[in-house]
Amino acid sequence: MVSLKFYVRAVLSLILLTMLACQNQVNNPNQTPVNNPQTPTAAGDIPNRKWWKEAVVYQIYPRSFKDSNGDGVGDLRGIIEKLDYIKSLGVDVVWLNPIFASPNDDNGYDISDYEAIMKDFGTMADFDALLAGMHERKLKLVLDLVANHSSDEHRWFQEARKSRDNPYRDYYHWWNEEKGTPPKRVSFFDDKGDGWQYEPNTKSYYLHYFSDKQPDLNWENPKVREEMYKMLKFWFDKGVDGFRMDVIHFISKDTTFPPIPAEFKDDYGKFYGSGPKKHEYVQEMNREVLSKYDVMTIGEAGVGMEDAHNYVDADRQELNMIYHFEGVGLGYLPNSKKIIDPNGWKLTDFKDVYSRWDASFAEKGWNTVYLGNHDQPRMVTRWGNDSAEFREVSSKMLTTFLMTQRATPYYYFGDELGMNNIKFDQIEDYKDIESINWYKQIKDAGGDLKQFLDSQKIAARDNGRTPFQWENSANAGFTSGTPWLKVNPNYQTVNVAAEEKDENSPLNYFRRIVKFRKENPVLIYGKYTLLDKANESVYAYTRELSGKKLLILLNFKEKEAVADINLDLSRAKVLLGNYAAPSTDGKLKPYEAVILELAN
Repeated sequence: MVSLKFYVRAVLSLILLTMLACQNQVNNPNQTPVNNPQTPTAAGDIPNRKWWKEAVVYQIYPRSFKDSNGDGVGDLRGIIEKLDYIKSLGVDVVWLNPIFASPNDDNGYDISDYEAIMKDFGTMADFDALLAGMHERKLKLVLDLVANHSSDEHRWFQEARKSRDNPYRDYYHWWNEEKGTPPKRVSFFDDKGDGWQYEPNTKSYYLHYFSDKQPDLNWENPKVREEMYKMLKFWFDKGVDGFRMDVIHFISKDTTFPPIPAEFKDDYGKFYGSGPKKHEYVQEMNREVLSKYDVMTIGEAGVGMEDAHNYVDADRQELNMIYHFEGVGLGYLPNSKKIIDPNGWKLTDFKDVYSRWDASFAEKGWNTVYLGNHDQPRMVTRWGNDSAEFREVSSKMLTTFLMTQRATPYYYFGDELGMNNIKFDQIEDYKDIESINWYKQIKDAGGDLKQFLDSQKIAARDNGRTPFQWENSANAGFTSGTPWLKVNPNYQTVNVAAEEKDENSPLNYFRRIVKFRKENPVLIYGKYTLLDKANESVYAYTRELSGKKLLILLNFKEKEAVADINLDLSRAKVLLGNYAAPSTDGKLKPYEAVILELAN
């Protein structure tokens, strides 16, 4: 007979093991056993449900969100102050642009220490408080991984430039001067456009695809990869919920540095993204780190659909999603520095891009959708109409598009207010390295500076970086000091305080449609079908799932338009619209958006 003492010991052991398991989960909230799936499949008839597919991502540019100490720069404490506002939006994930230590040559995308917080933004204690505050509110936090390059002020580069035999020398790409002029590589941000910078101390050149203060890391060196994986674990063990990976397709280089093939002469980015081992390295990252945590991983990569699947298809074991550029690239003159095409862009081209990407990911992988971010102008200026008459209604229409696509929507802070471009008149107002150095290049080449500045009013990145507009007090309530970038003068009417009081504001419309998306899985997982393909005014499509069929009608023009959809709308039910009296017959008012449920 088994003794009572045995049973007591067994029960006590079980309790102890349970307590240890719970403590481990508290200490490492993202960590999951290696053999378990990252997220369980939900009940019902929808296969492969994942939290990151169903999430709405809210992107914050920390420098411009909220300043807590009056120095004119947004910071982590400022974000903490506004966590209840963020929660009120109904979003699930907050993506922060880089907050790591940086000399700010490229506003944080030049990192000098991957495991420290930028002084402008606060301290690690501030970060810990922010993360805890977000998790208390059931919000997830995604950070920005800048893995292709570091700052030239990073300790690794400071060591690497001391001598050719320094242990850190191979952390970067070098071309010794005795080999002659290095093969042509073009820098996106350098004012000379040259991707090689001479370093006199070691009489050699270092590679930089971006500014000369952003030397490219040498991923061919396994020590560099080990450093990156260690850094990822550091943040995941703190409880961070994922990473958006900046130009992740650039990390692999052919270190023989052959001439750039003629086929890439007008698209250097495509060439830089064709490195031979890029997928090998991302798979290794997944194997060594990502697969061990329940996290969200997004690769920013200017790649086509075929290569996008190589990054995100489940059997590839790389990333969850790719953040591509094809849609936001419409409307520029070819081979230009974001010079706006005077003929504009065609809605049929817009529909073609998003319909093709949807079709490609209908059965395999997962898609993303966005219209604005820190590298883009304001959504309503670029894709809608920012005039006083149509700013609000066109903003709501674009929000409707984003929230009704079969993809994870990424929504840029301020767009929920209908914030629009500031449209600077002179180069001296810009702070962005891209605008400033492109201006220098065009000036040195004797180009058309007026054309460039006119285009920057639509295309410049600083348009999307102006301070967030909280209220109608000085500096829009963003700071008590002098803001690092000018505040848009329309803050007196376009601000949170004013829109909170207006039930029909873009802000409250955003809240409603986010809630509506969550309540209707058909908008997340349902089949997408494009209608009236040739219509240059109306974007019409259906979403279908489990017997439910929704029709989305979007008028992208400032005049009335008709959707030729050949559907019986006599019994259709209006579920949501951006006008007080939504259309029920396919005849749409300017910039109207309406979601209808079709009768079975």
